[in-house]
Parts: sequence; structure tokens; C-alpha cells
Amino acid sequence: MTESTYRIHGDTGEWEVVIGLEVHAQVTTQAKLFSGAPTAFGAEPNTQVSLVDAAMPGMLPVPNRECIRQAVRTGMALGAVINKYSRFDRKNYFYADLPQGYQISQLYHPLVGEGAIDVQLDEKDPDSPTKTIGIERIHVEQDAGKLMHDQHPTRSYVDLNRTGVALMEIVSRPDMRSPQEAGAYLSKLRSILRYVGSCDGNMDQGSMRADVNVSVRKPGGELGTRTETKNVNSVRFVMQAIESEAQRQVEVIESGGKIVQETRLFDPDKGETRSMRSKEDAHDYRYFPDPDLLPLELDDAFLDECKASLPELPDAKRRRYEGDLGLTAYNAAVLTADAATARWFEALLAESARVQGKGEPEVARAAANWLISDLFGALNRLGESLETSPVSPEQGAELLALIADGTISNTIGKQVFEIMLETGDKPGKIVEEKGLKQTSDTGAIEKVIADIMAANEDKVVEYRGGKDKLFGFFVGQTMKAMQGKANPQVVNELLKKALG
Repeated sequence: MTESTYRIHGDTGEWEVVIGLEVHAQVTTQAKLFSGAPTAFGAEPNTQVSLVDAAMPGMLPVPNRECIRQAVRTGMALGAVINKYSRFDRKNYFYADLPQGYQISQLYHPLVGEGAIDVQLDEKDPDSPTKTIGIERIHVEQDAGKLMHDQHPTRSYVDLNRTGVALMEIVSRPDMRSPQEAGAYLSKLRSILRYVGSCDGNMDQGSMRADVNVSVRKPGGELGTRTETKNVNSVRFVMQAIESEAQRQVEVIESGGKIVQETRLFDPDKGETRSMRSKEDAHDYRYFPDPDLLPLELDDAFLDECKASLPELPDAKRRRYEGDLGLTAYNAAVLTADAATARWFEALLAESARVQGKGEPEVARAAANWLISDLFGALNRLGESLETSPVSPEQGAELLALIADGTISNTIGKQVFEIMLETGDKPGKIVEEKGLKQTSDTGAIEKVIADIMAANEDKVVEYRGGKDKLFGFFVGQTMKAMQGKANPQVVNELLKKALG
């Protein structure tokens, strides 16, 4: 991706936007960072709280090994430096949903150091240029609880279920220059986290959210004062928040004002940011090493196990789909954009190869085209996803096999597919019960052709006189007379012979 040409147009000319993201990703584990309390989403308030989470006197935190392992695996997937030595710090501040009065985080010695992500403005466009977005660090910290303000007209309630849940804070460099770049970065990061399995990436549930740092400057000039818009929970909202906040900053500066370093919130209904509080500096939090926790020291065996556990990542998978399976760049990009899609496709591919007795490269293109065109189109129409698809990979493979071996035509295959969506039945059963098998009986097809030629003698004369386009008419009439069950290849061969 070349340097972004995105600009804010103000009264004094063009302004450039400088963007950095701090992404908070909830670690996929069964227990919290320093306690054994569960982490299931949607539980009743205050039912997943241990004595450690509630900050009862005398309770000591114990690091959850799996949380550390998942953060290390994430760092490795991003090509980042893994620090064998890291340390937890206390970040001191008072808030009603923070029982301890401090958050255990990592400031001076994070678990993961610098890395990078290569992104495209359009991941599904193979010709879209790439850009490298730097990652400054990933540190591990506890989440706070949640305040509920809508349960009572005059009171607020505290839910501590989320308190102590492990978060990875993934801090980017200020390398992004447009809302589109930020959206591409966030989408790619979410895709990698889902492949690794370290975060489910469900932004609507709050398990992944972004703090958006925005400043403006004249192109190539000194960096401006930045603001931080907290807890934005969708890719689309991140892009909207950047555009709105950048425009606001330009208007403030051009009207003679100054940008104040502050924390802001994004209002998706109004599509604008609003002030929340002034931005504190790090020293206001009085960071110091947590006296209850020893430093983390990782050995080579642990790191080797983390590395060995990594799956094939989206970029590598995309290259393999293009190189080994012969898929188009577009299809490969679509199928690898999300881990769930790639898993579904590979299940379809393996079953198709087994049923048809062929190698995966031989069946890959038909499987990819059917999944992207037919199944995705149907699921979008029905408002469903692959996770809730009424058609399984095994059923899809069976349908593709029936088309490949000539049992049914492509046209009949589409009819069978629609019935599968409605009933959930297997395609073989539908074909048998509906009598949809394709016929290659040359005698039956020849008789139909003879009848059609007899009924259209004028068109036969025209065709033989050089009007070749009429061949399609005869094919259509033959298929119609045979209710779409004739083998198209056989029809074409017999028609050429009869008309010639």
C-alpha cells in the first residue's frame, strides 16, 4: 500500500490524519488471569467472581499459565519479539468496578515486544497494494468489571464477572493514515487472533475492542496533539470515529482553538465523539512492580511448545490455496479471510476428494466456486452463517460429486441445493425421491431431437444455411422437453450430428 492519500479538507488546505490503535483482546481461556473463576460470556451478574477478583483481604494472585501461553502464541503469529523476562506492574486508580483500587498490568517490561502486520485496503482484491503496520508491544493485564446504569432509575449496579479476565493489549505504531487503513489493520488482526485461537474476536460481545488514537497535521509536518477514543467495538465504528474525530480536530484548529489531550467516547447513533475526561500521564497512575507477583521467566522448552502449536496462518494459507490448489487469488483471499470459513472449506475439500476418489487440487476449484457463489449467496439471503448453515460440508461434497459424475446437471444441482436448504436432506435422497437423475440414454435423446427438428423445419433450414446461433435454440428446446434431465454434453454431440 503506498502512502495514503486520504486527506481532511479544511479552510486552510489539506490535513493529514495520524492513527494508532490499542486493541484489547480477551484471552480465550476457561479461567481468569490470576484466579480460577470462569469466563463464560452472558452469565448472571456476579456469578463468576472469586475471592481474588473481589479483592478480599489476604488473597494472592497466581498467574494462569494458559493466559501467558496464548499471549506468547499471539506474539509469535505477529512475528513479534518474545521477551523471556517480563514483569507485572500495578496501575493505581479508583473506579467503582475495580475492587482492588489498582489494575495489574505490564508497563516497563511487557511480555511481547515489536512485531508487524501486512495489510491490504481490500483483502479480497489481489491487486490491492500492501502496507506494513508496526506493532509496538503486547502486554497482559486484567480487565475491570462493568457498571450497569439502566437497571434502576436512581442507582447503578456493579457486575464483577469480567473483573480479572485476561486481556492482551496490542499497541500499534502510529503508522495508519486513513480510516480504511485502520479498518484493514483491525480486520487482519482479528483474523489472526481467530486463527491462533487466542481470542474469539467477537467485538459485539466486548471480547475485542479498540482505543483509537487520532491526531492531525499538515502533510509531512510535526505530529499534532492526539486524543484517545475509548472502547470502540466494531470495525465500522472505528472507521467512523476516526473520520469524525479528525474532522473535529481540523475545525477546532482552524477556528483558533487547541486540541486537548483527552479521552473521548464514540456515539454511534450520532456518528461523533464526545469528551469523557482529560488524559492522565503515566506518572498519575503511580506504576510500580506488583509485590505479590514474581517476574515471568520463560524457558526455551515453553517457547518451542508455543511455536509448534501455531496453526497455518492466513497469509501462508492463502499462498498455498493459490499455489497448490490452483485457486484464483480472489477465491483464495475470500476463503482465508476468516478461520471458520477456511475450516469449512477444508472439510468440504477433503470430503469431495474422498467421495470422488481424486486429489484435492482436482476438486478444489469446483468446491471453492460452489462455496463462494452458491452457499454464501444462500446464507446471506437467509441471514445465516456457516456456523448455522443447514447444509454441512459432507452434504456439499455429495452434491458436487453428483454433478461431477454426471448423475445430475448443474441446473438440476441448483434445484437440489434449494431443496437441501429447505429440508436438510442429503442430495442423493432428494435426487432419488424427485426422479432428478440425468439421462445419457442416446436413444431417448435422439427421439426428442427428431421431434423438435420436425416441429421446427424452418429453423433447421436456417441453421443449415449458416445461422449458427440457432444451435442454442435447439439445445434449449431439447433440455426443456427432457425437463432438464438430459446430459448436456450428450445433447450437444447428438444435435451437431443430427443438424449437420
